[in-house]
Amino acid sequence: MKREENKPRLRELGELFWTFARVGALTFGGGYAMLPILQREVVERKGWAADEELTDYYAIGQCTPGVIAVNTATFIGRKQAGVAGAAAATLGVVFPSLVIITAIAALLSGFAEVPAVKHAFSGIRVCVCVLILNAVVKLWKKTVVDLPTLLIFLAVLVLSVCTKLSPVIFVLCAAALGIAVKALEGRRGV
Repeated sequence: MKREENKPRLRELGELFWTFARVGALTFGGGYAMLPILQREVVERKGWAADEELTDYYAIGQCTPGVIAVNTATFIGRKQAGVAGAAAATLGVVFPSLVIITAIAALLSGFAEVPAVKHAFSGIRVCVCVLILNAVVKLWKKTVVDLPTLLIFLAVLVLSVCTKLSPVIFVLCAAALGIAVKALEGRRGV
């Protein structure tokens, strides 16, 4: 009987691992570049999170120690299948990087100065910028929905460009402002 009960559980953990392994394998440029791929896989294809949840996981992942992509995978895995799901998703997202980085480390020292390799990395960086911009536009449409959220966005944008404050401070202040705005709206009966 236990074997029957474990099959769906193992299947779910395997699905988490392989989904995040695909995400990890297709992401170039770090955690921010991963956002559009995560949005497509986790929100659109699997339905494991809503856009708003993914944005929340990403924001929290940026504030907590560690890599954003790993933190986000851990949050989503935990939501889907508890601690085992968190472990499966985390291992999945780092597995391709571990394999690829190990291979590149063995070969890169001899190829880093090859003009074709330099040009390839230049092209990849441009592509990553476009992917990040696309993710920002999608997030903008879902999160900047009224005047208060626009004002919070503009305040964080200006402060992040003009100061060297930690992203943790921005997220905590934005959260406090969001709570305050909703409390005021609640008092007004909006």
